[in-house]
Amino acid sequence: MDRLFIDQLLIDQLLHLLGAVLAGGLIGLERSYHGRPAGFRTHTLVCMASSLLMLVSLYQHQWFPSGTGDVVRIDPTRMAQGIMTGIGFLGAGVIFKEGLSVRGLTTAASIWITAAIGVLIGIGLYFAAGTATLLTLGVLGLFRRIEMLMPTNRFAQLVIRFRRDAVVEEPALRALLREHGFSMANLAYRLDADDQAFEYRMMLRTVKADNLRLLSTTLLGRADVLEFRISPTGD
Repeated sequence: MDRLFIDQLLIDQLLHLLGAVLAGGLIGLERSYHGRPAGFRTHTLVCMASSLLMLVSLYQHQWFPSGTGDVVRIDPTRMAQGIMTGIGFLGAGVIFKEGLSVRGLTTAASIWITAAIGVLIGIGLYFAAGTATLLTLGVLGLFRRIEMLMPTNRFAQLVIRFRRDAVVEEPALRALLREHGFSMANLAYRLDADDQAFEYRMMLRTVKADNLRLLSTTLLGRADVLEFRISPTGD
């Protein structure tokens, strides 16, 4: 095989892998900056591994010569399907439940898109991969700011306990929550025979995150409240 052709082949493969390192590293830096468990190194390795595996299909003529007289067809899309299926296990590993909150969904999605970008780089679609990288960084960075500016509903679970002989009636409790900007749903009741305490358990909704702090301050100052717990939910 011509020496010049071999050198060009090696340079081309090097460009594929370096492009994957660059794209995965940029996305991973954004995740690391926001303190996510899968950050700079994870995204870089995911993108590079996807590109590396696609090179196996792209340069199949190097490791599967066709001079034997037999016609062999290899479908490179199967490699891409295998990569995207396997990456699901890694994505699932960064999703975890913390109380009523589910965290890591955005990081799992970023790992998935990083693998897809690696596939594009692996087969040489640099323009599509570069555009996807920029769009991904825009979604993770710019869209975060848009979300912060948008009025969104925030949910929290409230558990509040009163003494059995000093229970606040439900209408009064609803009025208190409305004063603090909350609406209430899924109200449940519980009587603790051992502690002689009556418990309300409900889901709250508000558009202002600071309302949670104000409600906590109010409940902290009430002598009839034995115990309360406010657990925000979300990603």
